[in-house]
Amino acid sequence: MKLLENKVALITGASKGIGRSIAQRFIEEGAKVAFTFLSSVERGKSLETELSSLGGEAKGFQSDASSSEDAEKLINDVISHFGQIDIIVNNAGITKDTLMLRMSEEDFDSVINTNLKSVFNTTKHAQRSMLKQRSGSIINISSIVGLKGNAGQANYAASKAGIIGFTKSVALELGSRGIRCNAVAPGFIETEMTSVLDEKTVQSWRDAIPLKRGGKPEDVANACVYLGSDLSSYVSGQVLQVDGGLLT
Repeated sequence: MKLLENKVALITGASKGIGRSIAQRFIEEGAKVAFTFLSSVERGKSLETELSSLGGEAKGFQSDASSSEDAEKLINDVISHFGQIDIIVNNAGITKDTLMLRMSEEDFDSVINTNLKSVFNTTKHAQRSMLKQRSGSIINISSIVGLKGNAGQANYAASKAGIIGFTKSVALELGSRGIRCNAVAPGFIETEMTSVLDEKTVQSWRDAIPLKRGGKPEDVANACVYLGSDLSSYVSGQVLQVDGGLLT
């Protein structure tokens, strides 16, 4: 039996990178997948076709995770289509990196809203359904930057640190009803976002990692499969670092 058989998963921000890989792995493990995209309808349709070709059931929803109204409609639409939600992966996120001296209020607010408020929005509106079924796994994508900070990323680090505090609070608040909440903190993962970096910068990252390589989106996806499945049925309120030993 596949690890996520008969489960319905909602993944936010899944049109590319880590989110796309999570959607693919969830389909491979037998889940039905709902996913969100913000602006690129073409990417959303492409992923929907790709996931369906793997033999699974998938549907994309255009939704702004930072909007409470959009999040409420999203949850209602997913439940209407699939009947339930068993797993949520709060993956939607952006960066607007710059030194704090140059960081505008808009740069700060937009990152906080997209990365952190979105996690609150989705979790808040989905919890009623999970409370009724007395089960659920909420997986929030944080970052090792949320654990250690990073120069030029005060907004991003604050959002990812906030996710960790939120995760632990939700685990305490909803645990008695069978709902688990965990965070995944990726390190240096090779995605479209990192492909624009020069080779010298990338190599300096690799040299600092004990495993001497960058991570792949699949490494994060595999951690999410574990946290979404019954293999982690006694794991809640934890931060799983997927960083090759970078932050020890």
